[in-house]
Amino acid sequence: MQAKTIKANTTEGIIKEIDHTISDGFKPTLAIVFSSIKQDWKTVSEVLNKKDIIVFGATTAGEFIDGDIEEGSIAIMLLDMNPGYFKLEFFETTTETTFETAKKLGNKAKNSFTNPALIIATGGIFIDGEHIVDGIMEGFGKEATVFGGMAGDDLIAEKPLVFTNNKSKDNALIALIIDEDNIDVRGIATCGWNAIGTTKTVTKSKGNIVYTIDDKPALDMLMKYLGVDVKIDEDKEIVAFLNSWYYPLQLERDNGDSVIRATRFANNKERSLICTGSVPQGAKIKFSLPPDFDAIETVVLECASIKDDEQQQADALIMFSCVSRHLSFGALMSEEIEQVQNVWKAPMVGFFTYGEYGKSKIGTNEFHNNACCVVALKEK
Repeated sequence: MQAKTIKANTTEGIIKEIDHTISDGFKPTLAIVFSSIKQDWKTVSEVLNKKDIIVFGATTAGEFIDGDIEEGSIAIMLLDMNPGYFKLEFFETTTETTFETAKKLGNKAKNSFTNPALIIATGGIFIDGEHIVDGIMEGFGKEATVFGGMAGDDLIAEKPLVFTNNKSKDNALIALIIDEDNIDVRGIATCGWNAIGTTKTVTKSKGNIVYTIDDKPALDMLMKYLGVDVKIDEDKEIVAFLNSWYYPLQLERDNGDSVIRATRFANNKERSLICTGSVPQGAKIKFSLPPDFDAIETVVLECASIKDDEQQQADALIMFSCVSRHLSFGALMSEEIEQVQNVWKAPMVGFFTYGEYGKSKIGTNEFHNNACCVVALKEK
């Protein structure tokens, strides 16, 4: 299987790159398209559709091929994957029906191939990522292989969306279902954020809304404990809380693992935190600080750990990296991307997400924040 990556800052530019890439007889069947919400991704999708190329698309908060990071651009990976080795599904959903929609996808995937794996992307700003993971596993089984990311919208935090041939929606779920009997799919989601202080208890929560921590208003606790100032717009009940990308909650699991929950919004009236994934009442948490730069080394080592041997390579790499990593690492972000790519020595496409889906280092499917999720594809 051959993979080629291209990028451009204009619609005309990316169309020229597409035409140039296929001018030598290369015949892609699948396009992984990561586009800024500001770009004309509809026209690009139409161009690919006319060339009989199936589109797996998501809007972004920054996009890259290899270690070359852009903002406001379009990045594409074109693959000549055998059409018999994959299927693409697109489901519209709502915040209330996310679990059931994901369950339908799990059932669909289970019946698609003997050994399927899923690469997914979700749109919408209030979709609960944990419901996506739980729903897929309910429909498929806990042995499901799931990797992916939440679409972004250049930090506008209004309407990130996913798209495919002739379909697009913000509250939607797109999935690439791959036949693992023919394509090896392996990946890992890893983080490196540092928990600080003592363990605290979520004393009141519902779904992804945390009302109190240790019986105190959650927003006030976070502001006081970490010294974070939230600019309150008195005219708005729900306010964007972008500083929270740097100071997420670390949710402790019963299996000894932990996952990050970013608190993307705050409710000014209720003094609550609105997270990107569920936080159960009674859960044990710690606050977190941005990682030291040695977190890059941790990510690279954990990405290398999923290889069978040091010489193993891949045909293609897809990375879903939380926008918080880009905000925290700045110019060093390209170093993390390049080092991960060097582990596998394959073409890479990726984007900065609002949340990530993938197996943790102990092999458990989770919805993550502030993580780097890497997927390696290799035709058998």
